[in-house]
Amino acid sequence: MVVILKNSPDEKQLSQLTDWLEGMDIRIQRTVGVQQTILGLIGDTTRVDIDLIRALDIVADVRRIAEPYKSANRKFHPDDTIISVGAGGVTVGGGEFRLIAGPCSVESEEQIICVAKRVKAAGATMLRGGAFKPRTSPYAFQGLQADGIRLLVEAKKETGLPVVSEIMNASHLDLFEEVDVIQVGARNMQNFELLKVLGMLNKPILLKRGLANTLEELLMSAEYIMAGGNKNVILCERGIRTFETQTRNTLDISAVPVLKSLTHLPVVVDPSHSGGLARLVKPLSLASAAIGADGLIIEVHNDPAHALCDGPQSLTPEAFEDVAAGVRAILPHAYREAPQV
Repeated sequence: MVVILKNSPDEKQLSQLTDWLEGMDIRIQRTVGVQQTILGLIGDTTRVDIDLIRALDIVADVRRIAEPYKSANRKFHPDDTIISVGAGGVTVGGGEFRLIAGPCSVESEEQIICVAKRVKAAGATMLRGGAFKPRTSPYAFQGLQADGIRLLVEAKKETGLPVVSEIMNASHLDLFEEVDVIQVGARNMQNFELLKVLGMLNKPILLKRGLANTLEELLMSAEYIMAGGNKNVILCERGIRTFETQTRNTLDISAVPVLKSLTHLPVVVDPSHSGGLARLVKPLSLASAAIGADGLIIEVHNDPAHALCDGPQSLTPEAFEDVAAGVRAILPHAYREAPQV
C-alpha cells in the first residue's frame, strides 16, 4: 500500500499517522520525490482502513499494491534511484550512461592493469574482473580468487576506476572490502541466504538475472537485498536460455523498458554473455543504449585468443573503443567520461 501525501503536509498530523501505522507493526518507507511525497507501507496492511487514511487532510490518495515486491517497486519510489559507486563521484542511474568493462577473469597483474588503462581511456567508468569464477565444469579455470581480488585492487589504485567483481559465497565477504560493487551472478540470483547477507551491507550490488528466471523473480531477489536495508541494487539483464542455439543466450531486450516501468532501480545490460560472440557485442550494446539501459557491462581482454575464460565473447581494447564510440553517437547527452583522479 502507498499513501500519497499532499504538498507540505502538516508534520504533527504526519507524525500521528506514522505512529498509528507503526503501532500495527507496519514498516514505513518514506520517499520524497520531485513531484510528491509517498509513504510506502510494508507489512500486513489488510487491517488498514483505506477510507480512514484517505479522509485525512494531509493525504492526497491511497493505493493498494498488488505486486509482491515493495521496496523495488516504482509505485513506492516514482523517481529513478541514483547509486553512488566508490569515492570518485561515479553514479549509476539518473540519465547518465555507464560503461563497465574488463576481463572475464583476472589472470595476472600485467593483464588487468593493461586492460584497465585501455578501457578507462576509451570511456569506461568502472573496471570489471572475475576473481571467483562459477564454471559449469569442475575442471575449468576457477579464478585466482583472493589473489584476483588483490590484483583488481592494484588496478584500481593504478587507474582510479571503481572495481566490480562477483561473489560466490558469503564466507568470502571479507575479501571484498575494497571491491566497490559486488556482483551476484546469474547462478546465484536465487541464493537467498547470500542475498540476505548482502542486504546487511551499505555497498552497491549488481544483481544479474538468472538464465531461466522471470522479471518478477529478478525483482523479488532484489527485494531480498533491499529488505535487509541495502537499497543500492543495480539490475542486470544478461540474456536468458531459449531454444535458440546460434547464440550463447538470448538477450531479452524488452526486459529493459519493462523493468524501467516496474522499478526505480538502474538497469544495465551484459551483451557479452547474451550473445557469447565478440561480433555480436557491438549491435547488442547499441540496441541496449537506444532502448534506455543505464549502462553496459562488457568483457574486454588484451589477448582474447589466449584468455583463460570466455575468450570467444571478449572484445579487444580496440573493439571496445569502437563500441564506446557507437554509444556516444547514440547518447551524446547521457554519456560522461570517468572522473579524473
